[in-house]
Amino acid sequence: MQDIQTMAVPASEQILRNPGTWALFIDIDGTLLDMAPAPDAVVVPPAVVRILAELARTFDGAVALSTGRQVRDADRLFAPLQLTTCGVHGTEARIVPGGEVMALVPQAPPALVEAVIEVARIAPGVLVEQKGAGVAVHYRNALEARALLEHELARIVGRFARFALRPGRRVLEIIPEGYSKGTALAWLMRSAPFQGRRPVMIGDDAGDQPALSAAEQDGGFGLKVAGEHFSLAQSDFDSISHVRSWLAALAGLPPDVVGRG
Repeated sequence: MQDIQTMAVPASEQILRNPGTWALFIDIDGTLLDMAPAPDAVVVPPAVVRILAELARTFDGAVALSTGRQVRDADRLFAPLQLTTCGVHGTEARIVPGGEVMALVPQAPPALVEAVIEVARIAPGVLVEQKGAGVAVHYRNALEARALLEHELARIVGRFARFALRPGRRVLEIIPEGYSKGTALAWLMRSAPFQGRRPVMIGDDAGDQPALSAAEQDGGFGLKVAGEHFSLAQSDFDSISHVRSWLAALAGLPPDVVGRG
């Protein structure tokens, strides 16, 4: 395989020596893909789909997407590829690539969703995204509204048992308590082909932190991407393009594959 150039990532040499002992967990937005004005406006370079497909072969299927998006949304982005995916912060999952998506908790109560929609009218540009078990409020086009939105959403969460408010990258999400990308990682690590391997989680924001910590606690690595949440000094990757280049090298692809689009 290729040498991995760029910033020093502690896990790289160990993984390259024996990929069969490792499992990869990869966040999507802010890690694999650049942010966009709306979640459905992100651009997926063809090279990213190729990199993910080659990684799945290199790691004998022990590659999972770990995302705040719904699984069906991830499938749309990376079509025709369908990897093992944990969606909506561990509240839904597909273990077998291309298989059935399992809802691990019931859908969010309609009254909660309606209350969130009403709060989102605080400022123009705020977008509400219903995600089955959770609800996301995107304020990327209304940054000045963040503090007020967070206050009002916290009040809503206080009215509904067993829900928590979690910040992300220009998003505030209401998710069932007890579920996170960390619980999703731990759950998948008990199933083939992940079982018995060491996990590597790559993420960029607060929603990824539980999985970054879980990977380290399970003998693996939590690798951070610099951005709004992690400073450059805290991070293992300085950019999304760096993540893509690093993953391409793990998959044994030529260094210029990322630059091809």
